[in-house]
Amino acid sequence: MSNNLIRSEIDVKGSKVEIIKIGDIDYISLTDLARYADEEEPRLPIRDWMRNKEVISYLGLWESIHNKDFKGGEFDSFKNDAGSNKFKMSPQKWIKETNAIGIISKSGR
Repeated sequence: MSNNLIRSEIDVKGSKVEIIKIGDIDYISLTDLARYADEEEPRLPIRDWMRNKEVISYLGLWESIHNKDFKGGEFDSFKNDAGSNKFKMSPQKWIKETNAIGIISKSGR
């Protein structure tokens, strides 16, 4: 896979959403999408989204199909806790704890 990085944007309901292409894989900016829900604090909709059991299940399924180094044991623990009031998840935590490749997290812009 080539590591060429190409940036582009699409318009979603009047908001610019960045797409980054790395090799032949496209990544869509969750932060840009979250700004539609909360312009001042886009991290909050992302945090809330990542607490959802179905989201965690989907991310785990995607990783198990596409990532040979995915840590399934950690995922199982997150899946069991997801949806409860005590469960908190961030993109950084997901990546660090599960060795995920389907989400890229960068602080700031």
